Amino acid sequence: MKQEILIGGNGRQQVSLSAATANRHGMIAGATGTGKTVTLQVLAEGFSRIGVPVFMADVKGDLSGLASAGGMNERIQQRLDRIGIADYRNQPSPVLFWDLFRRLGHPVRTTISDMGPLLLSSLLELNDTQTGVLYSAFALADDHGMLLLDLKDLRSMLNWLSENARSLSSQYGNISRASVGAIQRRLLVLEEQGAEQFFGEPALNINDLMITDFSGRGVISVLDVTDLMNKSPRLYATYLLWLLSELFETLPEVGDPDKPRLVLFFDEAHLLFDRAPRALLDKVEQAVRLIRSKGVGIFFISQSPLDVPADILGQLGARVQHALRAFTPRDRKAVRSVAETFRPNPELDSEQVITELATGEALVSVLDEQGAPSQVQRILVRPPESRIGPLTPAERAQTLERSPLKGRYDQDIDRESAHEILMQRAEHEAQAAAQRDAQSAAEPGQGRRAPSRQGFGEAIGKSLVRSLSSSIGRQIGNKIVRGILGSILR
Repeated sequence: MKQEILIGGNGRQQVSLSAATANRHGMIAGATGTGKTVTLQVLAEGFSRIGVPVFMADVKGDLSGLASAGGMNERIQQRLDRIGIADYRNQPSPVLFWDLFRRLGHPVRTTISDMGPLLLSSLLELNDTQTGVLYSAFALADDHGMLLLDLKDLRSMLNWLSENARSLSSQYGNISRASVGAIQRRLLVLEEQGAEQFFGEPALNINDLMITDFSGRGVISVLDVTDLMNKSPRLYATYLLWLLSELFETLPEVGDPDKPRLVLFFDEAHLLFDRAPRALLDKVEQAVRLIRSKGVGIFFISQSPLDVPADILGQLGARVQHALRAFTPRDRKAVRSVAETFRPNPELDSEQVITELATGEALVSVLDEQGAPSQVQRILVRPPESRIGPLTPAERAQTLERSPLKGRYDQDIDRESAHEILMQRAEHEAQAAAQRDAQSAAEPGQGRRAPSRQGFGEAIGKSLVRSLSSSIGRQIGNKIVRGILGSILR
């Protein structure tokens, strides 16, 4: 059975998005205040109604209203009549709330190992030399079977790397102490922005974003990032890219299903690509192209489609373009470029209409049954069935209390990882050295033994080398599976 999501209409015709083409991705664009958030809400509700789970980031704090039924008024009724919607009813959607800072939703965590050096170096804005050192730290952890779970694990590994730079250079390349120090300073800044709450366990289980409720409706996962956008928009962008990579590596191929398994809405999409290194952009573009075969659809939300790299923009099947302003020559050039990306409609001058659209109006093009873009249409976006605007704190608390994931992510887990292993080894080496010195001093006829020149880091290094025959050493070859788009890199 063909399933469609009604986007809106203009009195003469309605425009709907086919669920079968939703994994071809899409774009919602427009200037501030033109109706992008309501369009996002309408699409999320539509996917939920047909049983498709949705993930979205709440940038402005007003998407929590999805969990509550909306209300009727004269303006909404007029819009319904103009579009020709007869089966409209106010109703809530099933919603899960998430929050990296653990205040307004379930905690969201991942590990340093799962994040991988490519994404982490982008987050820290490292140069090429510093990025190389970070890769060495990850390689060293892999070679010695040590998990990098949180920031203290990474700091300890970097300290060990710096202390043993000379002996490790032949295997892991030149390791500059200055570069290690620069990375450590960047980690401190990241910690001050609250990132230490993001790294650790229990890590997010991707399957918890892909659930339906008892009635078969797809659950909408809403990640609150209002504070995060103020403190560290780069961490927000990195989280979305990590989520994309996890889905790409975890989900099996399904081809072109009748409807997506999951739909992602990436708001403030320009942040995903601003200042990102070319290596990362290449992998993201490749992932967007290939993840459709995993049954995942991605909708980018930004002020202008030109915020998205051309290679990705060309892969977006559904386009909802709200108004753009053309106050300067640069603005007019952008409007012209955007208009040229639509399939022309002889009845519309897209370039002119884009600047004339009222709030809640949009130019829309979707893919037809053959996968070709439809002619662009000017429409009114349908009203959402849920509340426009946020829940009250009490309403959000009630929703969290009823969550099926209540308690699953609330308790921190700090199992043995790189930090603990390195500290234990250092302590054992220090004790062994003290015993050797005491024994030497107690032996008759022996002069005072020269103090050991072995430093703290060197002691750990030798201990680690000896441990290759131990249980940890036997894990060599069983590399820790992690890293941005690892299956592509392999």
